[in-house]
Amino acid sequence: MTANSNPSEQKTPFSMDDFAKALEQEQYDYHFNKGDIVKGKVFQYDSSGVYVDIGGKSPGFVPLSEASWQNMTNVADVLPLQQEFEFLIIKEQDSEGQVKLSRRQLFIEQAWDNLAEVQEKGKVVEMLVTGVNRGGVIGQVDGLKAFIPRSHLIEKDDFEKLIDQSLKANVLQIDRPQNKIVLTQRNIARSSAMQNLQEGELVQGKIVKMQPYGVFVDFGGVAGLLHIKQISEGQISSLSNLFKIGDEIKVVILEIDEMKNRISLSTKVLENYPGEFLEKRELVMETAEARLAEKKAKSAS
Repeated sequence: MTANSNPSEQKTPFSMDDFAKALEQEQYDYHFNKGDIVKGKVFQYDSSGVYVDIGGKSPGFVPLSEASWQNMTNVADVLPLQQEFEFLIIKEQDSEGQVKLSRRQLFIEQAWDNLAEVQEKGKVVEMLVTGVNRGGVIGQVDGLKAFIPRSHLIEKDDFEKLIDQSLKANVLQIDRPQNKIVLTQRNIARSSAMQNLQEGELVQGKIVKMQPYGVFVDFGGVAGLLHIKQISEGQISSLSNLFKIGDEIKVVILEIDEMKNRISLSTKVLENYPGEFLEKRELVMETAEARLAEKKAKSAS
């Protein structure tokens, strides 16, 4: 056996030239795919766009139209030299190895993702109103076009005064393939109205919906549930024999659950004896304020 029988000792050392060739080969084999997000450093401007070092054999190129989602007068304001940014690849490598990049489309993709999360969590967005039509108002949310139908607006008459204003709204519908976003202010109006209500308060409203388990009463654009168990201590055989849609009624706010966006109501608390509301509904309604004040006084004493 020779002295150089150890295979590790027979290997040729890895030279700097070998390293340079390997690095060059790695760059040539590096694939940039359309739709990928890459990081790169801005290093040069020209009249048509921006060159970015993304680690490939050739720099990436950002056309001026893809540098920002907003109107700009100077590209250096949005993509300063020697600063690193993320970019979306919108066109794969050409024969020179150059890829086309976009900040604008990256922002738009992220805006869609953010909006979907906002919708899922029921959060509020702000839409800058840019125009109006017969159906409602149109505007922008983070650079995306959005629409609020007339029926979902708090202001339903003078649309023109809404132009250039920011409106708070919730996301009603997102259709990404169709580039469609529909917003609503209904929940905003309800939340605002709910903040002005207090538990134990007497309000007057109108019955707008009936279900086997109770009736819904609308007061000032906010609806609450008067559950069948909260109508009276007496036995109720049929709600349809007791109420009809459009009936005016005074109710006490029993509970406000902002997390569930729910308001519970009661007329039972106004009774002086079980079943009084069923027997003398008109009297209970006429004297509701005095009854509630008396019960609050007794509770406080």
